[in-house]
Amino acid sequence: MLKNKINIKKESPYLIMGLPAVIVFVTFFILPLFFTIRYSFYNWTNFSPDITFAGFENYKKIFSDASVFQGIKNSLIYAFFTVLLQNIISLPIAVVLNTKFKGRNFFRALFFCPAVLSTLVVGYLWKYILSASDFGFVNQLLRGIGLQSVNFLGSGKLALGSIIFTQVWQWFGWSMVIYLGNLQSISEDLYEAASIDGANTLRKFWHITIPGLAPAIKINLVTGMISGLKVFDVVLAMTNGGPAHKTDTILLMMFSRFSDGNYGYASAFGIIFLVVSMLLSAVLLGLFGKWERRLGQ
Repeated sequence: MLKNKINIKKESPYLIMGLPAVIVFVTFFILPLFFTIRYSFYNWTNFSPDITFAGFENYKKIFSDASVFQGIKNSLIYAFFTVLLQNIISLPIAVVLNTKFKGRNFFRALFFCPAVLSTLVVGYLWKYILSASDFGFVNQLLRGIGLQSVNFLGSGKLALGSIIFTQVWQWFGWSMVIYLGNLQSISEDLYEAASIDGANTLRKFWHITIPGLAPAIKINLVTGMISGLKVFDVVLAMTNGGPAHKTDTILLMMFSRFSDGNYGYASAFGIIFLVVSMLLSAVLLGLFGKWERRLGQ
């Protein structure tokens, strides 16, 4: 008993230092989550003064609304292709910029710069660049070389792809920096030993670099998928979900429901988004856990 009291006394400074973080977490995550779950079961709107219990009616409305499935589909497509292209581009660039050559720090900074910008600002910037009107920079170039204008953001077939392109451009530098940090922790002795054994560059990359980058790959893919599912501001800036809901996402639809005053319905949206994100994260972490265990064998 005395030993436990002594331990608590020793640990108390650390508990006190951690207390503000716990308070912030409870205040800004746990409590809002509790109230969101609660109100997702209520009929709460701007159109009625009464907040009445509705059971699972909000969830039934969501799953009976075809536009919701379109939003979920768009979010998954956006997250998958953004993460895929972002990592396909950033990984080889990181490998190249990890070698010693003149000007590599300049290129590191150049590729990372877009990630510093506000996503909302980037959205408005690319909306201007890709505009189909006379001031659209890309269409000015196309007309200048004798080609027809392309309605990048007004076409249902091109709008989502155009948004994905802008976000790959903005965030591949972020993934590159994470890969660079991990690359510098891989021992050069492994590459020297492989060279002695006669391994070529491709075999070194596949058998040393890729396994060594397992932590960075996991971070980039898991956080990238979660961020992709949460996409909101760039879509709001570039298309606002149009044309004809072809770029609607889960959070954009949730925002529109809140804006319309359907608070209970929007709360149910938030819970569904949370569950989808948790399930996807669990699957990805499980797959990467198996991969890392195989590498450790």
